[in-house]
Amino acid sequence: MLNLYWQVIGFTGGVIYCSFFEWMLHRHVMHRPWKFFRYPFQAHAVVHHQTFRADASYHLQNETDKRTVPMAWWNAPALWLLHVGPVFGLQWLIGQPIAWGVLAAMVGYYAAYEYLHWCMHVPRHRLVERSGIFSRLNGHHLLHHRYMTRNLNVVLPLFDLLFGTLLVRAPVKFAQVTGPAVPNVQPVKRAA
Repeated sequence: MLNLYWQVIGFTGGVIYCSFFEWMLHRHVMHRPWKFFRYPFQAHAVVHHQTFRADASYHLQNETDKRTVPMAWWNAPALWLLHVGPVFGLQWLIGQPIAWGVLAAMVGYYAAYEYLHWCMHVPRHRLVERSGIFSRLNGHHLLHHRYMTRNLNVVLPLFDLLFGTLLVRAPVKFAQVTGPAVPNVQPVKRAA
């Protein structure tokens, strides 16, 4: 029972860490060209953001653009392998069995990222798309496509809140995409 307790702690800590890692990766790797490692910037900030903007093109317009929605197939194993050593090192350091919980959180978080992101850009009235949580996350991500330095989390906007990049509504009116799972993110009209 104690082992399960530590795995739950590892899983919870892993989810929080994944929100942090997603924010850092998105801000410092996917939206910033590095001299010797331009692939993430090119694939994300240039190709994905030019294909999917905050207007009607936020939703898939051309079937050939489907390939630009998810990350490349090899990104998941590369990111997980990057963390295996540090996670087991942390387990050894604290002396408690947390590693499998942390790694399960990482796999689950990545799967949630890819699935939610796919549903945001390729909507099909799926069950998840009818939830209020999805609608809020979709509005959050829509604003990222309008303001690329804001709303860098897709799954759990915890570090957008903590690092001051959270944007709940657009500061100015723009031609926003509409749809069943797309909330209105336009500025709130002030009463006169």
